Amino acid sequence: MTRRPDLIPTHPSVQVIARIFTLMDVLASREEAVSLKEISEKTGLHPSTAHRILNDLAIGRYVDRPEPGSYRLGMRLLELGNLVKARLSVRDTALGPMRELHKLIQQPVNLSVRQGDEIVYVERAYSERSGMQVVRAIGGHAPLHLTSVGKLFLAADDPQRVRAYATRTGLMGNTTNSITQLLTLERELQQCRQLGSARDNEELELGVRCMAAGIYNDQGRLVAGLSISAPADRLDEGWLPKLQATADAISRALGCPGK
Repeated sequence: MTRRPDLIPTHPSVQVIARIFTLMDVLASREEAVSLKEISEKTGLHPSTAHRILNDLAIGRYVDRPEPGSYRLGMRLLELGNLVKARLSVRDTALGPMRELHKLIQQPVNLSVRQGDEIVYVERAYSERSGMQVVRAIGGHAPLHLTSVGKLFLAADDPQRVRAYATRTGLMGNTTNSITQLLTLERELQQCRQLGSARDNEELELGVRCMAAGIYNDQGRLVAGLSISAPADRLDEGWLPKLQATADAISRALGCPGK
């Protein structure tokens, strides 16, 4: 449904966003590419305004230009849609096994995914009997290098990408235990690769330690991490095989070969 231009808010930043949505609605209404003239007519936007916004969207691959003067939705939207779909699939697949693991260990079990330079908590199995307050709610986020799951994702990156991450973030710390030096982080990631698991030793929150194992999709790509959180003096090394077995079971359910 086309939005009326006279209903678009007047605040500049909101106005641009509203125009983007209007343009994408028009592109989504047609399977084939749409000419700039038709886009302008349907949106009520001046051709030069529509052209400028569409060209900006094309730079980000949200819009394609199959030929001069025509536009269609771009592949970036498909990539983002598949990412959301994958996250929903992982969550649905993981929830049952997470609850079973929580019953065994009586400590919070967390499911996290990567979003840029952070991990985002998308599901949790816990109870008040664990004796530990939940420090990160569902939807919460934290820097990769300060979390066990985040380290799994960094360990899956090549050295150049890890160095780029360190440059972007400055490896800021949360506690006295936080890893804030690149060399130390690189050694930690190498250990993660060797063990197939990762740890957070009070690096994000004092008094809380975590262990994590990776979850892989049907292409063998790391898509999420499963972690156990516990008071620092109660993290049990005997939980690690159970954690890895649960993560492997979820990976198999997602079609990962060899799990």
